[in-house]
Amino acid sequence: MSPSQAVTIDDIRTLLAEDMSAVDALIQERLRSDVVLINQLGAYIINSGGKRLRPLQVLLSARACGYEGADHRELAAVVEFIHTATLLHDDVVDASEKRRGQATANELWGNQASVLVGDFLYSRAFEMMVSVGSMAVMDVMARTTSTIAQGEVMQLLNIHDPDTTEENYLHVIYCKTATLFEAATQLGAILAGQPDDVSRDLAEYGRQLGTAFQLVDDALDYTGDADATGKNIGDDLAEGKPTMPLIHAMRRGTPEQAESIRHAIENGGRDDIDTILDAIETTGAITYTRALADEAAQKAIDSLGCLPESPYRRSMEALARFSVERDH
Repeated sequence: MSPSQAVTIDDIRTLLAEDMSAVDALIQERLRSDVVLINQLGAYIINSGGKRLRPLQVLLSARACGYEGADHRELAAVVEFIHTATLLHDDVVDASEKRRGQATANELWGNQASVLVGDFLYSRAFEMMVSVGSMAVMDVMARTTSTIAQGEVMQLLNIHDPDTTEENYLHVIYCKTATLFEAATQLGAILAGQPDDVSRDLAEYGRQLGTAFQLVDDALDYTGDADATGKNIGDDLAEGKPTMPLIHAMRRGTPEQAESIRHAIENGGRDDIDTILDAIETTGAITYTRALADEAAQKAIDSLGCLPESPYRRSMEALARFSVERDH
């Protein structure tokens, strides 16, 4: 893979094929339980077609830092378990019926089972962390899971609140999404014994990558193809979530447009979806949201200056570009 070649997501998966195969095997092994429902529900959500971006970040970061051991595979599985647990809890809180075009676990097995299996995945993740034997790893992941939980609560408070500010929303993005990206890339530096400044730079890479990723998700909620995204246009609006396109459209739209958006956020549903989509278009809200995502992705790439040139570093740069160029 020469520096001049454009690196694709498939190239990254090929580069990490051996590592990812081991991670997938670990996930299946550590998912097993004597409780049949845990096996059924856990396997359903783990194998439901996710991108596995967070495990990829752990693997890439470790390899880019020169790590040659095997604990990065364990931690990649840990990160995926924590991410999956948050999805299970999210879908219950949001009363979601579909994710990635499939019925959610709570739709199939009920809220109680989804919450409890999510708790199992959190617990299993910490059990696996202990096996790595690094207090630095434990410290990062303990703070990360605490931050995620706070982000979930903050998002709950923002639902149906049309006065949510851009600053507040970006903080929610950090807590709910970007903090796990941040941890994933920092773990690689910790495993490789890199100095604190490299660890901080890689944490910044993950934070900016996660921010870009979530902002693109916000934009795709109003512009994406339902078959590709597995979501209907305006799902966030239907749940009363004031995401970045709505925040910008309210700020830049006419008083009538702002009032329509305010009413939609307060009440949820898609009754005014055509009016809202028109406001989003005329105020350039999608362009604005994607510009913020592009800026974050570039900051992520700039943070990689601490790493030597390698196929792994180039793949991390490509992952940042993929986060803003994707259509699902």
